[in-house]
Amino acid sequence: MSAGCVAITGGTGFIGSYLVQSLTAAGWHVRLLVRPGPRPALAAAVEVVNGDLNDPCALSRLLDGADALVHAAGAIKARSRRAFLDTNRDGARHLAEMAKQSPHPPRVVMVSSLAAREPHLSDYAFSKAAGEQAFRDHGPDDLAILRPAAVYGPGDRETAAWLRAAWGPALPIPHLPAARVCLIHAADVAAAVTALCAPGAPGGTFELSDHRTDGYGWRELAETARAAAAGRGHIVAIPPVVLRTIAGIGAFLGRLNGRVVMLTPGKAREILHPDWSSHPTRQPPSSLWRPVWTLRDGLAKTFGTLRMTAPAADPT
Repeated sequence: MSAGCVAITGGTGFIGSYLVQSLTAAGWHVRLLVRPGPRPALAAAVEVVNGDLNDPCALSRLLDGADALVHAAGAIKARSRRAFLDTNRDGARHLAEMAKQSPHPPRVVMVSSLAAREPHLSDYAFSKAAGEQAFRDHGPDDLAILRPAAVYGPGDRETAAWLRAAWGPALPIPHLPAARVCLIHAADVAAAVTALCAPGAPGGTFELSDHRTDGYGWRELAETARAAAAGRGHIVAIPPVVLRTIAGIGAFLGRLNGRVVMLTPGKAREILHPDWSSHPTRQPPSSLWRPVWTLRDGLAKTFGTLRMTAPAADPT
């Protein structure tokens, strides 16, 4: 029996692939908004609407008869604040307005980021907070906003380079002995989204982390990654000033050659922020959702995938 039709943006991305799998398994008919161009293979049962967040006709087709809307699309790197806002705020507003104007506005679950809690840190964080506000101001009333902590899992290309460093020779971490960082496996994010898509699920803003809502220290995180990888990477604590300098140089070179880089001064401020912990009271109700993956098991699974795609120089 179908749970209904769920419209998804960002369904071809890293987290999106987990969303599609989880919602399909829960009995939803999945309809994806997919930008033109190359895309990964999709299950035959998935309905595709070609277009983007600036295409009113595509958004109308996406939302037609949808019982729920999952907004997971967003830019994680961009050349400027304006470029971040174009997607993460303005795209969200277009979608929110279209959803509210639907004859039967859908239940909305927006996948944001824990970074939105600290919008002053970076252009990315600012744009994610602005996207949340766009849905609050212009979207349907039946709204849940999820702020996942740092998301990892098989298929994540952004953290792959750091994880591979656990094999050696050096595994860098910021020198912040008192800092706390929460993490969550992508499958647990997808399970939370699926639970909150259900009719009658609570609205509001929720944070998502694994069972360690108090977070991990950077050294503990590195030691867990190294153990899960059975690696020999020497943990190297990088002084904050060095990380800021590297980020500044990288951003400058990126502007010179026209490349969009991930490690910007804003991203460095996010990494160096001392408190990315959460609290059980900020999580969804435990009667509705609980994380399944421990960090050790989740990283072990992730390293298993990395080994299958590792260059010959990596250990197997």
